[in-house]
Amino acid sequence: MKMKIGLIFGGMSTENEVSVMSANSIFQNLDKTKYEVYPMYISKKGDWYRYLAQDQIEIDEKLSNTEKIGNIIEYLQALDVVFPVLHGLYGEDGTIQGLFELLKKPYVGCGVLASSVGMDKAYTKIIFDRANIAQAPYIYLKKCKDRYTYVDKEFNEKKMQIEEAVEIIEKEIGFPAFVKPSNSGSSVGINKAKTKEELKEAIQYAGKFDNKILIEKGIQGKEVECAVLGNEDVKASCVGEIKPADEFYSYDAKYQNENSRTIIPAEINEETSDEIRKLAVKAFKAIDGKGLSRVDFFVEDKTNKVYINEINTLPGFTKISMYPKLFEAVGIPYSALLDKLIETVWDR
Repeated sequence: MKMKIGLIFGGMSTENEVSVMSANSIFQNLDKTKYEVYPMYISKKGDWYRYLAQDQIEIDEKLSNTEKIGNIIEYLQALDVVFPVLHGLYGEDGTIQGLFELLKKPYVGCGVLASSVGMDKAYTKIIFDRANIAQAPYIYLKKCKDRYTYVDKEFNEKKMQIEEAVEIIEKEIGFPAFVKPSNSGSSVGINKAKTKEELKEAIQYAGKFDNKILIEKGIQGKEVECAVLGNEDVKASCVGEIKPADEFYSYDAKYQNENSRTIIPAEINEETSDEIRKLAVKAFKAIDGKGLSRVDFFVEDKTNKVYINEINTLPGFTKISMYPKLFEAVGIPYSALLDKLIETVWDR
């Protein structure tokens, strides 16, 4: 008897379209002799639909080939395993994982804690600090209307206008600086600032996506990534290098600029590669990760020092995404990787 797999994609985050692309790749690579696949689309408004077409997943404005699900709980209960392919808020942040836990429904990927912590970059950094994994110097701001709250390392808070925050950031971090919404993925809302004015604009822009904002010192070096797979016995892939077409790996550079490219394996020495692979597993376990994650690092040019950037608990699965490509490079093709991910559900 075939296993009934519920493939959930779309979602209410800014990464809805990326999720659809990931789900299409997974749908086409799941072994249909093993699995009976039930694709489910969550719209940007939060409505759930059955996806009816059987060749590929493609969502248009009219939601063609879909049928609204009347009783979501009943529909989920009939499945054997759920495979969420939801990037960003309301899918990668522990919310939908909590629903699966309540229903006692087995699912692929990280649990509630790892998902929520991994999604919120400010709190991920606190855990990585505790795990003694090197990070770029950073500052954490909270936004409330047109005022900002500076949060220090001991969680003391000081309210201020944006101009005062900019002065503190220039003094403590300097330029260039990267400004990020704390809860966002696919580099949505991220900007690089080289001047006070650019920094002010970047903070205001990031505040449109989240009321928590991270500002990090720019590291001059290689951007590299490592994929991990498993629960307790965690395997790390080789290390891949990102060569963004833009100044950094922005949303456009990832998905819309064909001049961005990846180098697998990365052009780094074996010692550095081994260090990154070990740190990727350590970071994954530090947040209580399960199933899969992609861990991103910088290798500084002058010192060759490794800094962790962030962990992505539900990485992209499009045809150009690093997670499947990294494992393919170490002998695990896409379809076999999906099998292994589904196996991790029962392993835990």
